[in-house]
Amino acid sequence: MKKKKRGGRAKNSCYFTKYARDMCKKAGITGWVKNSKQGTIVGKMQGPKEEVDKMIEWISTKGSPGCQIEKCDLRNMGTLNRLDYKDFAIRF
Repeated sequence: MKKKKRGGRAKNSCYFTKYARDMCKKAGITGWVKNSKQGTIVGKMQGPKEEVDKMIEWISTKGSPGCQIEKCDLRNMGTLNRLDYKDFAIRF
């Protein structure tokens, strides 16, 4: 399993958190995502390496319809023995 913490800025975020949540749930990825007070989007993803890598590609290059990804920072990447989250959620 792979763990990723992500953060970045998306112009015209266009429901980015909703799309990210839905895609992660379909891929079997757990964690969370939220819009920060600074106008960025932050979150954590955990799940099968192949699926997390696909989400990283989506997050950093495509995003939700109508949004423009300005920057994507990935931190705290590593391998886990167990998941810290049971589901994927939008936090407020």
